[in-house]
Amino acid sequence: MRILLVGATGLIGSAIHARLSAEGHDCILVSRHPAAAHDPRHITLDVARTTDASKWKGLLAGVDAVINAAGALQGQDMQGVHVAGSAALYAACETAGVRRVILFSAIGSNVDALSDFSRTKREGEAALMARELDWVVLRPSVVVGRPAYGGSALLRGLAALPVLPVMPDTAAIQPVHLDDVIETVLFFLQPGAPSRVAVDLAGPRRIAFSDAVALFRAWLRWRPAYRLQLPRWAASIAYRAGDVAQMLGWPTPINTTAQAEMRRGATGDPEPWRRLTGTPPRDLEAALAREPASVQERWFARLYALKPLIFGVFGAFWIATGIISLSAGWNIGMSLLLEGGLQGNVAALTVTAGALADIVIGIAILWRPLSRYGLWAALIISMTYAVIGTALVPRLWADPLGPMLKIWPVIMLNLVAMAIREDR
Repeated sequence: MRILLVGATGLIGSAIHARLSAEGHDCILVSRHPAAAHDPRHITLDVARTTDASKWKGLLAGVDAVINAAGALQGQDMQGVHVAGSAALYAACETAGVRRVILFSAIGSNVDALSDFSRTKREGEAALMARELDWVVLRPSVVVGRPAYGGSALLRGLAALPVLPVMPDTAAIQPVHLDDVIETVLFFLQPGAPSRVAVDLAGPRRIAFSDAVALFRAWLRWRPAYRLQLPRWAASIAYRAGDVAQMLGWPTPINTTAQAEMRRGATGDPEPWRRLTGTPPRDLEAALAREPASVQERWFARLYALKPLIFGVFGAFWIATGIISLSAGWNIGMSLLLEGGLQGNVAALTVTAGALADIVIGIAILWRPLSRYGLWAALIISMTYAVIGTALVPRLWADPLGPMLKIWPVIMLNLVAMAIREDR
């Protein structure tokens, strides 16, 4: 089959693409991320901005089925992605005669819309169901598998903490394995498969979120962690911190939208799914036991919680050095440059330019769209400082506080940040 896969670079979308390609299907990949732009089958497109059905028409030529796995989180245009852009796609499918459309929604969104995320997911379902199409709506719970992103990555990250923070007012979840989700997609792509159905994809066991974390911790071969019940005010601070991170462009599963969704939980009845498709959903603990954790998994889990700290501290470090250079450290900077032989005006201009450059670099590191450039600038300017400092004031290498020696740990942290910047 020739399949248009929207949201092709996400956790579910990329797994669907890999399996469909292995089965011999021809996939046209659509996502807003240019990560796969080297692939001639990949089309970079923002669903939220593609609200005119005519703009989808050219992508549907010769297409037999459409899978919509596009999703938006807090801080993104959820209305545009889940409703307006997707509705335009469904209208184009109806006009082009593409009958089979599979939509990934979210479990529970059809019951109680507690946030803009679940509300727009529900409206997106309604937009598809209103069309004369052979539609299928799949509502997965928390999806876990070998790859990790969003909630599944959070489970691993929390599992690495020596103390497990237990959030208040969280309901149970029924984690569903990624492989079971993919098998279900293949089932609904078969000729004669059922249509005009909505199915909850939930695992066979209801567990508390903290118990799911404990399962991952055991899988990673670490001893059980002490569980710390967070008070509501502390949990609220954590969710708000996630909101700030998303304002700076960093995707995070910890935010006020997640807070609302976790109050409801992610549970459903897996029996209708099993009866309809013949897919017995696998238990999380049994699924983990089949694939022992590797050292890569343990590294990822440990780095998960460190990543926001690395970028936060590193960005704040550069901003602070700039502010100090323009205030309390002005005379120190000037004396060093004068000692190196620079004239007064030149020295003042150099200190000012360096301080402003530090502040700009720090802001760029904290703001994700510019973080790559900020890290490269930080690396270059750190090495420049080492060269200029050596040339002008070589005695700094013998300073007991090590101002020249400390540049190299800063460079190493810079390289670590560059290595872990990517999210998917």
